[in-house]
Amino acid sequence: MRSVLVWTVRLCGLVGWIAVAVACVWLLGIGSVPRPWNGPLAWGAVAAGCAVVRAGALWGMRRSRKPGDSVSLNKPRDECYDRPRPELLGSRPQLGDVLGIRFDSPAWIRTRTCAVWLLVGFASGALFVGLMATGSRNDRVDSLRDAGARVSTATVVERPGAVREDLSEDVVRGYSARLVVAVPGGPERLAVKGAYTYDKPSAGTEVEVLWAPSAPELGGYVHERKDLSALAEGRWSAFSGGADGRDSLVALVLVMVVGGVLAAVFTFTAGPEALQRLAWSPGVQTVRAALTAAVFLGWRPLLLGHEASVPEELFAGGGFILVLLVYVFTSVRTIGDG
Repeated sequence: MRSVLVWTVRLCGLVGWIAVAVACVWLLGIGSVPRPWNGPLAWGAVAAGCAVVRAGALWGMRRSRKPGDSVSLNKPRDECYDRPRPELLGSRPQLGDVLGIRFDSPAWIRTRTCAVWLLVGFASGALFVGLMATGSRNDRVDSLRDAGARVSTATVVERPGAVREDLSEDVVRGYSARLVVAVPGGPERLAVKGAYTYDKPSAGTEVEVLWAPSAPELGGYVHERKDLSALAEGRWSAFSGGADGRDSLVALVLVMVVGGVLAAVFTFTAGPEALQRLAWSPGVQTVRAALTAAVFLGWRPLLLGHEASVPEELFAGGGFILVLLVYVFTSVRTIGDG
């Protein structure tokens, strides 16, 4: 039974790692499709399920541990607590030996720890970038898309009204204005409220506008920081053209750099035994499993296109920082510990 639990822990850890990585890559817009986004939803469910099963298996191992079982790497291999006992396996060779892997070796432990932390950094960045995109839903865009929206190059035919500067640290980033535009092959006067442009608009300026030929009364949508073609198709790509795409890339890189620094700190400032105890601690892994499940449930309404409750919004909105904080909090005691 103990051998089954050990391999359950290992396999759930591997499958969960892969599932998180795939879900986050999908979340960044690779192969994106209109809602519901079943791809990241399915992989997120696998990741959450593996985390919960892994924690349960660790608690089962603790209950089944016999007096004299040890957690020290200095003990003989058949007494190492995360390896199956030879008497339970008979004369069959262990899979780790067949694969040439010593699951209790310091090199393997540090490699595994580093891989986990690199994934933590990548997942945090992906959650943050995904939130930037999924959290910017617009009712007007949804109405235009439902009416069969398309993107056209239009010309401003009247003096813009309600022009306001978009300031960031006293630097003008763009302008918001109320426009009236003429669309070639479409309406000669199409109202656009809250149009965002980099340059100050004026009569005769050409802009890209999202509008619906079947419902010109809905007006149009102009936003030069957005990928209007992606909005028209009901999809998004984290690194699409425009300023938003560049901002997303910078945000992902910064968070991943933080994750890389944390990976180095927690991989090389702790001894193998401390890292091993942490990885096989039922309490720590239960906390991390609960976090994984909570973040998944928080993101579920966003992925399906449903309204989220307050707790769901909290875990979805704060998921990227919660992942970092929880992993740091549960790992900090290993620093300097042998």
